[in-house]
Amino acid sequence: MTTNRPTNRPASRLIAFLGRPVPAPPEALRRGPFDRSASDDARHGARSAALLGRAAGTALAVCLVTGVVSHLHQHPVSWFDMPSRPVWGYRVTQGIHVATGIAAVPLVLAKLWTVYPRLFAWPPARDVGHALERLLLLPLVAGALFQLLTGLVNLVQWYPWPFFFPSAHWAGAWVTTGGLLVHVAIKAPVARAHAGRRRTAEPASPERRALLLGAGAAVGAVTLATAGQTVRPLRGLSVLAPRDPAVGPQGIPVNRTARSARVVEAATDPAWRLVVAGPRPLALTQADLARLPQHEARLPIACVEGWSAGGLWSGVRLRDVLDLAGIPADARVRVVSLERGHYQSSPVGPRGARDPLTLLATRLDGEPLALDHGYPLRLIGPNRPGVLQTKWLARIEVIG
Repeated sequence: MTTNRPTNRPASRLIAFLGRPVPAPPEALRRGPFDRSASDDARHGARSAALLGRAAGTALAVCLVTGVVSHLHQHPVSWFDMPSRPVWGYRVTQGIHVATGIAAVPLVLAKLWTVYPRLFAWPPARDVGHALERLLLLPLVAGALFQLLTGLVNLVQWYPWPFFFPSAHWAGAWVTTGGLLVHVAIKAPVARAHAGRRRTAEPASPERRALLLGAGAAVGAVTLATAGQTVRPLRGLSVLAPRDPAVGPQGIPVNRTARSARVVEAATDPAWRLVVAGPRPLALTQADLARLPQHEARLPIACVEGWSAGGLWSGVRLRDVLDLAGIPADARVRVVSLERGHYQSSPVGPRGARDPLTLLATRLDGEPLALDHGYPLRLIGPNRPGVLQTKWLARIEVIG
């Protein structure tokens, strides 16, 4: 005996709905970019789009992973104590993040140029599913362009917008990632089919070869022209890098001067004290700090803008000061600056606080700290973003 299974299941209904044709718009609306015939140029072909899409997608994925690492450094979560080693960890991950983000610019633009004729195909949508696919391109394209544009502007520290860049960049990353994952899921079968064709089946054309070589050359050029702000051997080639890592007070750049931070008077006040709130509260003068055991550490300053520079820092170990104040070894602490506003304070987890290389620095390369580098006292520790190497210290307190 045979029983007929019901065909009116939710999945069947969904498939039927997505395949439902949509009415074609009136021909009178076929204007501007829609009023063009389809291009058979190989540069706009599916194989070119697939190859460039893979390259651009890989670059954006690397940016996402390294961006998450940067976010966890700057906005630590209570359940994860970011390790303090390797010393150069943040220098590498953030350098890769910025270099890959810059390299993604020509890749994304080339990808968009390759597919733009199909963005204006007529009719705009064949069925409901095709219309949804087209609509889902909006968060991907808009998100990718937003991320690349704001990231580039951040490199030169120009913020012509009212929002806080790190928060907007973080949110934009997930919008772009969601759009990318959906797009890859939809286009993966087509991309595999075209990218996997043999040359005999689809001979390489001069136009496609020129496009791919041009995109590759652009990636190489922008990388060489900017990566020298992190990779010292490329310094002489990096004519477009916004920062030279050897230019600045005491041979290291600064993002914010003491004057712009409005701390000159407080930092140079003879009555300055480092207040440590603990079971045994402290109020340490510069002379008190000088009498404590002094240590040296060669550590980099690595900033979110992509530049990094190393120096020999001298001062008191943070853990020694915490011990003097009776602060437990497993405590999370916060160092607070004389500066006001964003990043006035920064948290230090137990690993970083107890690392012997984490210093309350008073000297750089054997000389007293320049005012712009955080005089009279700054935090310097391994595997930390430059924005969290807090300058002009005034207070240390326990936060958990």
